[in-house]
Amino acid sequence: MSVNISGDRVEELLKKCGAYMEGHFELRSGKHSGKYVEKFRLLERPEIAALLCDAMADAFRGKGVERVAGPALGGVVIAYEVARSLGVPCAFAERVDDRLTFRRGFVFKPGEKVLVVEDIVTTGGSAKQVVEAVREEGADPVGAAVLVNRSGKPLDLGTESIALLDLDIPTYEPDECPLCKANVPLTAPGSKGTKK
Repeated sequence: MSVNISGDRVEELLKKCGAYMEGHFELRSGKHSGKYVEKFRLLERPEIAALLCDAMADAFRGKGVERVAGPALGGVVIAYEVARSLGVPCAFAERVDDRLTFRRGFVFKPGEKVLVVEDIVTTGGSAKQVVEAVREEGADPVGAAVLVNRSGKPLDLGTESIALLDLDIPTYEPDECPLCKANVPLTAPGSKGTKK
């Protein structure tokens, strides 16, 4: 499966919209990192998001995709835009009791070919849960496409998968973090959204 945009171009676009940041960040996992990809800086720029979502769609164009699905929150916009590019409906999964599931009346046809999309993956847990939720609905997850794989490892999402950009960003336990030791101010971006 090929991607029609280079990783360098994806990185350039993420930097252009302020999504690829350097500093000292506390991740949702509690670990620290010197780099962070803030999806909402990308999502507030439709012209750049559309280019990247078109590239995700292009990687699976011709595979018979009948629906695109992603996890709430950031995956909703990406699922919508990839689905628009492919000319198919979209759906999104929401967290219920710590599991992602489809609500709000989304109905999948038996065997429906679904492309799962995600913004940024570190462990891939949310994307894997959407793949599983698609299977639970009786549909067929024919692939997964992510904007950024920041794990430094090959994607393993339970179906054929691609990333527009693969990054190997080191993370640290707080008590081992060199940025903490250097007294670099810590920011908790994303849903935490606080400065420490």
